[in-house]
Amino acid sequence: MCGIVGYIGKQDTTKFLLDGLKELEYRGYDSAGIALLNKDKIDVFKALGKLNNLIEKVENSDLGTYEIGIGHTRWATHGKPTELNAHPHLGEYSYVVHNGIIENYKELKEELINAGHKFVSQTDTEVIVHLFENYLNKANEQSQENKVNNTNQAFKDTIERLEGAFSILLISKADPTKIFFFKHGSPLIVARGKEDNEVLFASSDAPLIGLAKEVVYLEDGVGGIASKNGIEFLSDDYSWSTLPTSKQFAQKDGFRFFMEKEIYEQSSVVSDCMLGRIQDEEILFDEIEESILDGIKEIKICACGTSFHAGLTSSYLFERLSKIKCSIEVASEFRYKEPMLTKDTLFIVISQSGETADTLEALKMAKKAGLKTLVICNVDNSSMTRMADFTILTRAGIEKGVASTKAFSTQTAVLWMLSLYFAKINASISFEKLQSELLALREVPKSLIIDDKIHEKTKRLSKRYLHGHGFFFIGRDVFFPLALEGALKLKEISYLHAEGYPAGEMKHGPIALADPELFTIALMPQNLLYDKIKSNVEELSARDSTICTVSPLDFELSDDFIRTQETSHYMLEFFEMLVVLQLLSMEISVRLGNDVDMPRNLAKSVTVE
Repeated sequence: MCGIVGYIGKQDTTKFLLDGLKELEYRGYDSAGIALLNKDKIDVFKALGKLNNLIEKVENSDLGTYEIGIGHTRWATHGKPTELNAHPHLGEYSYVVHNGIIENYKELKEELINAGHKFVSQTDTEVIVHLFENYLNKANEQSQENKVNNTNQAFKDTIERLEGAFSILLISKADPTKIFFFKHGSPLIVARGKEDNEVLFASSDAPLIGLAKEVVYLEDGVGGIASKNGIEFLSDDYSWSTLPTSKQFAQKDGFRFFMEKEIYEQSSVVSDCMLGRIQDEEILFDEIEESILDGIKEIKICACGTSFHAGLTSSYLFERLSKIKCSIEVASEFRYKEPMLTKDTLFIVISQSGETADTLEALKMAKKAGLKTLVICNVDNSSMTRMADFTILTRAGIEKGVASTKAFSTQTAVLWMLSLYFAKINASISFEKLQSELLALREVPKSLIIDDKIHEKTKRLSKRYLHGHGFFFIGRDVFFPLALEGALKLKEISYLHAEGYPAGEMKHGPIALADPELFTIALMPQNLLYDKIKSNVEELSARDSTICTVSPLDFELSDDFIRTQETSHYMLEFFEMLVVLQLLSMEISVRLGNDVDMPRNLAKSVTVE
């Protein structure tokens, strides 16, 4: 989920690139870089970590005047977050920035190495610039008469060879008046600037607001060649349109709230989360070593809030699939219980920010005790990622809504993949079972695509749930932590009392609260313990609780019913029901007139005890 920008024109190229990357930093902040072209000279600046590190480098340099530039802010997919792996990537005389993944990069890299090209990074992106130069060198060997045509054709030939999802901006000393661009599967916008002979590029609207007079939101398979003389598109599948006038509106992509935008973008960020990790018939994590389980007999997970719920969900998967004993701890309690920490335990911490105070202190305890440690995190170069032995980034992008949504879905997806990775290491899963799980994993982004009918249903139902004395969210197995998460979302943004329970625990006390003013949100998946939870819901209905059922199967005792899709795997039901709970909580909050993005008394990252 990287961000890219580009500029051709007589204004301050460096300023546009850096300002544009500020607007796109939510798309990736493990490194950033820009390349500035002036005739046959290219100046490049790269920095690891937050964008401020790059800005400081540029401000401390003696810059000239540039009329062409490209920039990039990175989420790592191939290759660790290092300055060497930061974009733009260099060939002999060209630079490229890229968002997405080149699926056939390994075979292309081998071909190019055999042709004499030297690679310096671990990324898939670098093959693009070497492939372009390879084609261009061959064309120039055959004909020096029309080098302009040679560069154009070399770019077209390069695009033909690439497989995957990608957006590209490429500049070259061989043709120093142009930016070559292409979009397939990752967002890219090309714009005409307000000034004469200006062309601008960005991954989203926000960097272009106030600077562009009209834009093309590129469709897949559309690219072209831009210069101060205009834009030559390589196909006719494009149309010009105007921009919104508000930067905040652009940042929200037309949604009412950041939380709503983030609920809707879960499908794409989970796709980003899986890039490079699900390959052919296996799970790959370049960030960790297969020896991570050497000497390990159990897993202990430590987290807070929403991250705790993701960890609790994964504890079922680690035991079920990986066949490893797994326990889950609330970090704020774990710190003070004088826990037994033995070196045969893999200690996993989960945190969106990587700075959560209680979780960070728990990680310090585990490190001091000599345990092997792993962090699941959304922010590279955070305190936890610097401290842990291993880091897996969730690639969710910046989450501006205080109530976590996409952080939870990406954490859960990573932990499911990790449970399969460990299962393969432990030989605790058959080939057939692994393929079945991988097939389901690949379907998760589709499960997170929001059906308009579902959202409309939650809007209509929300007006019925503004009173009463509380909510029960109930589920079994992995749907118990999902019930906890659903209840937490409702509490956070609506300020209504809600509790998540294992459905089988109702008869052990909580059912005493059941009456018509007690609302039960029942998670009833088709593929996991349906008959058991059906029995539990029937018990609540018999005590007159108002029942809202979320299920693909009809349930005659429902007062309200939200129908989900029939699928072959319970985790696909999990992700679809997750979206339903998020939307319902948001719409109830909207009805109550609350601030959805900034609920009272809460902060995005809890960095104090």
